[in-house]
Amino acid sequence: MPELPRRIWSDEDWKRIQLGCASGDMDEKWDVFTEGEVVFLHRSWTGNGTFAATFAPVGGGGGWRIDSALVERDVERYRGTNDAYDCVMLELVISAIVLGEPATDLRSKLVELKRRESGSDAPAGVIQHSALGLRSDSQPITLGPLKRRRMQIRLQAIGFAA
Repeated sequence: MPELPRRIWSDEDWKRIQLGCASGDMDEKWDVFTEGEVVFLHRSWTGNGTFAATFAPVGGGGGWRIDSALVERDVERYRGTNDAYDCVMLELVISAIVLGEPATDLRSKLVELKRRESGSDAPAGVIQHSALGLRSDSQPITLGPLKRRRMQIRLQAIGFAA
């Protein structure tokens, strides 16, 4: 991804991000899991991987930042083509869905970018629910070996060597 979130997550945030989250119903649109320092974000309904973000520790003051990321560009799997939108979406899923933060500024940016791209004046809540879904007190995600292997094969196909 050419544009990455600039946020520095605390060490405590990183511990929570590493736990990931699993969707519990159709209104929860994201499954997030971590292997090593790579955070994978998949759409819950299709299982399609959308983002793979590699985190790195920040020297000096501590914390973690996204060092590199990949986004799915197969239009049959993910229709996003806007780098700014992808940057916001990546940070928003981690902040709002995984960490449970209100992320008000990121939500506003998401709505603004989506309205600009689509030319629609749909209500903010509709746009947010369509892209982001809801968050519940989900359990950390655990993957079976078959699902994990399918995800690894897909990531290799898009050029991500995990």
